[in-house]
Amino acid sequence: MNNYVGNLSYKATEEELRSVFGKYGNVTDVRVIRDRATGRPRGFAFVTMETREQGEEAIKNLNGQDIMGRPVKLNEARQREEKNFKRR
Repeated sequence: MNNYVGNLSYKATEEELRSVFGKYGNVTDVRVIRDRATGRPRGFAFVTMETREQGEEAIKNLNGQDIMGRPVKLNEARQREEKNFKRR
C-alpha cells in the first residue's frame, strides 16, 4: 500500500521515514519528493508498505503524530490524474 505523508519536516530523510514506518510493517519504498530546480525537499513523501494492512496500521497510528517537529498528515496515495494536453 502506498501512503502519502504530508506536512513533513524539510529535514526528514528516507532513512528516518523507513525507521518510523518500519514499526508498522515492512517498508518496500520511500520517496521524499524534492523540487526539480533546487533539489530541496517539498515537505511531502510517499512510503510504500508491503501489505494494505500494514499501510492502514501506519495511517491509524501516525496520522497527526509529530515526526521531526511537525504533525504529519497521512492517507492512502491516489493515482496521479492523467493530463490530456493538446498540441496547438
